[in-house]
Amino acid sequence: MIRVILCDDHAMIRRGIRETLSEAVDIQVTGEAASYAEVREALRALPCDVLVLDLNLPGRGGLEVLSTLREASSPIKVLVVSMYPEDQYAIRCLRAGAQGYLNKAGEPHDLITAVRTVAQGRKYVTPAVANMLVESLGTPENQTLHASLSERELQTLLKIASGKRLSDIAEELMLSPKTVSVYRARVLEKLKLSNNAELTVYAIRNELV
Repeated sequence: MIRVILCDDHAMIRRGIRETLSEAVDIQVTGEAASYAEVREALRALPCDVLVLDLNLPGRGGLEVLSTLREASSPIKVLVVSMYPEDQYAIRCLRAGAQGYLNKAGEPHDLITAVRTVAQGRKYVTPAVANMLVESLGTPENQTLHASLSERELQTLLKIASGKRLSDIAEELMLSPKTVSVYRARVLEKLKLSNNAELTVYAIRNELV
């Protein structure tokens, strides 16, 4: 039996994933979480072979969950299931320690296949991502400016591009407004931009939002 914990901040999404996985007789959902803190607690308290993880979580995001698991040398396999486009995030997640990446727009049967695949210790990617991985072998990781952003900086960029104020971002990420301002300044410097409007245009042009 493959034991799965779901981590997504939307209850309806978790319900849909749970119902999809319930169709497989060899998969059992043992727990759910809606945030970084909740998933850490769930992983400590509940049996888990595969963590189905969203990237966009309140506070510390999915990439930080991956970092924590990798630092702890955890045997738990991670399948990222996200709304973010594969061409922008799949390779980043795989490099961060995920065993698979699946877009939420995918077919339900793909989710079951992906869970089984990563549970067996193999990587799961769509053919499009597999092709990108092959192409990236000879391409520097920093081929785009935003590839150099940290998890916090990337989160800040995405939230600014979505029209959120720094005070709102600080509250969502559980940081001080001053800290968020520092992240914003770093993003502007790394992307060679001047203001929030240019950040938004950059995010749209690069299909980050």
